[in-house]
Amino acid sequence: MNATNTLFVILASILVFFMIPGLALFYGGLVSKRNTVNTMLMVFIPCGLSVVLWVICGYTLSFSGGANGLIGNLDHLLMHGIPLGEVTATKIPTQVFSLFQMMFAIITPALFIGAIVGRMRTSYLISFILLWSILVYYPLVHLVWGGGFLSKLGTLDFAGGTVVHINAGITALVLSSLVGPRKEPGCTYSNLALVLIGTAILWIGWYGFNAGSALALDDNAVTAILTTTVSPATALLGWAGLDYLFNHKITLAGACTGAVCGLVAITPAAAYVDLTGAFFIGLGASLISFSYIKWLKPRVKADDALDVFGCHGVSGIWGSIATGLFALKGGLFYGGGFKQVGIQIIATLFTIVFTLVMTTLIGLALKRLMPIRVSQADEFSGLDAALHGEQVAKL
Repeated sequence: MNATNTLFVILASILVFFMIPGLALFYGGLVSKRNTVNTMLMVFIPCGLSVVLWVICGYTLSFSGGANGLIGNLDHLLMHGIPLGEVTATKIPTQVFSLFQMMFAIITPALFIGAIVGRMRTSYLISFILLWSILVYYPLVHLVWGGGFLSKLGTLDFAGGTVVHINAGITALVLSSLVGPRKEPGCTYSNLALVLIGTAILWIGWYGFNAGSALALDDNAVTAILTTTVSPATALLGWAGLDYLFNHKITLAGACTGAVCGLVAITPAAAYVDLTGAFFIGLGASLISFSYIKWLKPRVKADDALDVFGCHGVSGIWGSIATGLFALKGGLFYGGGFKQVGIQIIATLFTIVFTLVMTTLIGLALKRLMPIRVSQADEFSGLDAALHGEQVAKL
């Protein structure tokens, strides 16, 4: 065991876990005061649900063996049979590697919750997360990181552009379509201070998310830390400039959204590009996601309340493809030709189609078995009072 690498990955795992309260604050500040408690609770639920499910079957389905490169096997149910002394290629204990990956299994379903805030039943959402984790998330982890066919194809996804962000974005689009539009889509933000605090926590946690994916304190980790600084900074400024150009105001919510888009976009490329690549990936994320939210979203028949697809889906797609453009080894702009770009496009399209089909099937099947939406009375009164008997404190 390498003590330095092990400590580094443990700290990275803690930083990724820290992103959960950051996301809860970010989403909680963006919704109406009537739904703040419900939104933050739903983001927090995976801290219990996804952890237990990961231990039961998530790790083994993601990283044990494989059936035709599509999904792992059940050899390590409840983490059984994994020697405590077993180490990975970077000489960290397998249990620590599992802990780090567990954090990704928590944050990914928490992301798409922002699309359906204020109108989905808790029972439906919990049931969906259970099935979605087993049938969508774990297979994608295996396909990209666990030795599946996308990995063998040569897909570059350093920290989760396909597995986490495109996956969560497409899922958000499907769920928001299934649950239907909000009755009051123009609700004001409950607390922009929470949005800023949440964004800062997410950015800090993202260093663990991206740099920790090196699984060692090495050059890749250092590169990831630097690119995870430059890309969101560029996207923040890009979004602020677009806000001013088209809306004649620079908004706090917009600046925070831009930063998040930059973080999303750099995730698959974090250790594969230099700071020039990080700059253009961040700039592209702000341009593409801003354009989608302002001009294309109104034409899409899905009320994605907090623009999960617009941020994570759109910027994730851009980041995944841009990895093939800016990668120092094999990237189009660095003399590598179109091969890596083609691989990235194939992996991106596969992730979109796979997630779209599976999520739609799961969502429709559950919709036949249980109601998906809260009552109209509860929706108008707010889910905080109706479902939880609690309200957010006045700050």
